[in-house]
Amino acid sequence: MRPPTSFRAYGGMVAKAVVQKRARLNYVSGVRDKLSEKVYRALKRDIIRGVHPAGEFLSEKDLAKKYKSSRTPVREAALRLQEERLLRIVSNRGYFVSQITLQELNDVYEYRAAVECAAAELAARKGTDAELLQKLSSLAETSYRTDSIESYMEFIEADTLFHVGIARLSRNQMLIRAVSEARSQMERIMYAAIDIHYYGEVPTREHKEIMKAIRERNPDSARKCMYKHIIQSKDKVFRLTTSSPTHP
Repeated sequence: MRPPTSFRAYGGMVAKAVVQKRARLNYVSGVRDKLSEKVYRALKRDIIRGVHPAGEFLSEKDLAKKYKSSRTPVREAALRLQEERLLRIVSNRGYFVSQITLQELNDVYEYRAAVECAAAELAARKGTDAELLQKLSSLAETSYRTDSIESYMEFIEADTLFHVGIARLSRNQMLIRAVSEARSQMERIMYAAIDIHYYGEVPTREHKEIMKAIRERNPDSARKCMYKHIIQSKDKVFRLTTSSPTHP
């Protein structure tokens, strides 16, 4: 027995309503995800560049206003930034920008030595992307002027592209994510140096040595060159932090 026409029509209306509701929910979810990503990127950039200095208290309400969003995207962004050790969430109080301590510095460099040396070794073994190799060789030549903050900021960006690019040559997604995370911390350290007018030595020679080893498909040399580069950077930063009265 066929159901009444009116019943079939009602069922069709219900099905259509369900589809429309799902579409609306998916749209709202998509908009919120995009806004959350926008807030995350903007807040992360501002923490790294020192707009929000270490130890600063950040309220959810103020962040929502600053980044033109509701509180939910701010909350979602804060959770991600806490995982990346850039933000600390204190229950019933709010958010605090993470401090950069000597222990944190040591942890960052130990982490970098572990993941970036592995990435350089794998890049020498597996790095066959000619276009990326050429781009990295060009980035290795990047320098900066010590009398120009803009020049130094451009170098920081190029430095990140260089190190993440080597991880990309390894063709290991976990290493790419790990190096990207480490670079967030390194960029923060490098931007902090601007405040005390310290830019350090330009590491073009070290970068070129790393690329030479990768191009020659020499994994051992690539690992050693990367390790030497990271340790020299660590020594410079630790000398600076232990000798500067403003960075005990």
